[in-house]
Amino acid sequence: MASGRPAGGPRALLIAGPTASGKSALAAGIAERLGGVVINADSMQVYADLAILTARPGEAELMRAPHALYGTVDGAVIYSVKRWLADVTPHLAEAGPLPIIVGGTGLYFKALISGLSPIPEVPDAVRIAVRALAEGRQPAELHALLTRRDPATAGRLRPTDPQRIIRALEVHEATGGSLAAYQSRRDPPLLDLARCAPVTLTVERETLRQRIDRRFDMMVGNGALAEVERLAARKLSPTLPAMRALGVPALIGALRGERPLAEAISMAKTETRRYAKRQETFFRHQLGDFTPVTPDEAERRLLHAAVAPYS
Repeated sequence: MASGRPAGGPRALLIAGPTASGKSALAAGIAERLGGVVINADSMQVYADLAILTARPGEAELMRAPHALYGTVDGAVIYSVKRWLADVTPHLAEAGPLPIIVGGTGLYFKALISGLSPIPEVPDAVRIAVRALAEGRQPAELHALLTRRDPATAGRLRPTDPQRIIRALEVHEATGGSLAAYQSRRDPPLLDLARCAPVTLTVERETLRQRIDRRFDMMVGNGALAEVERLAARKLSPTLPAMRALGVPALIGALRGERPLAEAISMAKTETRRYAKRQETFFRHQLGDFTPVTPDEAERRLLHAAVAPYS
């Protein structure tokens, strides 16, 4: 294993990709060879409650190289991209090991290389109040409410996207301002993309579908249902991000007897495949400077980039 960051090399290696594309194993292998640190850029793998259902790196991967920002957040917390940027900043120091930032949350990468809009923090009391208001309401009803309060932001959001709608309602309630107006301004980025090696993993659609299905079956076999049962026992708000993680609502429904387990598993697989498609769309349109490569090509490209001189 190499010892530390090569002189004159990149500030960071950036590995984006859809769920089940092999990102975690790739990052661990590269970190092992380069003496780097694998840094999580997945908004669900931060949650301590969801080790199995988010396919967090396992024991074998953790033994290969240091990992950071995995399983560090309680499921009752609403983790934000702003907090992720604050958490990732100490790992970007030039003197530290090479950061290998890996994940499927495109917004994290976008904020890292393009800067983040200076949206004020929303007080916990406001978050709780807005989420209590949203509980039990259909997304279309919440979207109609947002349209009355903040039409500019509502016009940008799909009526079927409750997470972002609730976020916009929180900002409006806390500040009296429009989320869209805040998003029109940006702070400086933490990384200069010209000093990084960015890739997006690409996997043939049918192959990815099969991987998603196989992995979910493995998750269930490895205790995903018990993990969700423990999470459900906490009686957290169903609007929290951890409670909306892929597979969680479907499996909670099975635990409550609302649907057979086989149906819940099928629902979760379908939901995951749709999510992977949305990830690919985001990467294509929002991370256009990331090089699309297969996982095998990514390893060769990133290992070469790690020792190439950067100005």
